[in-house]
Amino acid sequence: MAIATHHLKEGDKAPAFKGVDQNGNTVSLAGLKGKKVILYFYPHDMTPTCTVQACNLRDNYETLLAKGYAVVGISIDSEKSHQKFAKKYDLPFPLLPDEDLKIVHAYGVFGEKKFMGRIFDGTHRTTFLINEKGIIDKIINKPVSKNHTEEILQLWK
Repeated sequence: MAIATHHLKEGDKAPAFKGVDQNGNTVSLAGLKGKKVILYFYPHDMTPTCTVQACNLRDNYETLLAKGYAVVGISIDSEKSHQKFAKKYDLPFPLLPDEDLKIVHAYGVFGEKKFMGRIFDGTHRTTFLINEKGIIDKIINKPVSKNHTEEILQLWK
C-alpha cells in the first residue's frame, strides 16, 4: 500500500479544522487549544481495521483523558454513518465527517492507495499528535490499530 505523501512534518503548525460531530457538536482545532489532540484519520466507518482502531482508543479513553488528551476521529463518511458507528461501538469521542475532503487534503492524508491489486483514491490511516499550541509533535503513519493507544503513549509523554 502506498504511503500518503502529506506535506506536513513534525514541528509544523497543524491546519485548522472545524466540523460537526456525530452528536451535532461543533469541534474545531481552535476550540481544543490548550489540550493535546490525538487527531486520527481513518478510511471508513464499520470496516474491520477501522473498528479495531476506534475500539482500542475507546477502551483506553479514560487513560487518554486522564493525561489531558482529546481524541478526534475524521473520515470521509457522513455524519449519519458516524452516528451509527459511534452508537454501535459506544465510541465516546467526536467523529467528524469530511465529505468534501477539505480536512483530509489539508492534512495530506488522501491519495492513491492499493488494496488487493486495485488502485484507488482514499484516506490513508494516519494520526497526528498536536500539542497545546497547535503544533504537530508526532505523526504516526500506518498506525497499528490494535495497539494504537500504546503507540501514542510511547511516543507522547
